[in-house]
Amino acid sequence: MAGTGAERKAGQVPENFEMLRVRRDGDLLHVTLSNPDKANALSPPLLRELTVLYRRPLRSEGMRAVILDGAGRHFSAGADLEHLRSLQHAARRDHQLDSTRLRRLFEAVLRQEALTVALVHGSCVAGGCGLATAHDFVVAADDARFLYSEVRIGFVAALVATFLPLRVRGSDLRELLLNPDFVSAERALAIGLVNRVVPRDELAAAGTALAAEILEKASSQSIALTKRLILDVLGHPLDEALDRAAEINAASRSTEDCKHGIAYFLEHKKPPSWR
Repeated sequence: MAGTGAERKAGQVPENFEMLRVRRDGDLLHVTLSNPDKANALSPPLLRELTVLYRRPLRSEGMRAVILDGAGRHFSAGADLEHLRSLQHAARRDHQLDSTRLRRLFEAVLRQEALTVALVHGSCVAGGCGLATAHDFVVAADDARFLYSEVRIGFVAALVATFLPLRVRGSDLRELLLNPDFVSAERALAIGLVNRVVPRDELAAAGTALAAEILEKASSQSIALTKRLILDVLGHPLDEALDRAAEINAASRSTEDCKHGIAYFLEHKKPPSWR
């Protein structure tokens, strides 16, 4: 496998967690939300463990893709409503701290340099829907259904609204956030909320196959730089976006992967296999 020395260096599976199951398979890291009795609700402990995991320099530890799924009947029911109720009479600072936990998680997922794939089955609601759609790719089982339910309970999907435009157009974004109805897997595919829909019993295999397919034909280093570029230029004025794009374009030319890719293509008249 081509890549930087840091990428080739073997890393250990991240530390043990209570709310997550983590398993390494070569350059793939399989992660499972593991609180099925509460439909994998995003409690503070689960938010904390996910943030710790996604903040790790996984690509430099040899893990080129993260594949996330959920145990039990549903991917995630979203926010832990019992926890939110406990904050009803809390000070504004406490609410800000709680919101910051979710912000840190979404940012960690979006900025993770390894490829990220979410596998969704059953219900995927509110913050759980945000967690899934913050990933680079979402593969949905045919029984999956998606709901941004925040306005149903007087809440606002504020953090999700910052990155959902990466997936859906404006009219569909309004439909999702302002008209809170469940969206089927087929409808989610049609509007771009998910990338693939497969039979429920093929979900795990389809997610692994998608990651393997991408990693075989795409440089992990280039994937990381492209992900960073997409986030950096989103919503910026054209001049600023082009300046940032030019910086990354120039920087990518001196990477080991780019040197290898060009040399290989010139010699063999085809792109290299990156995995």
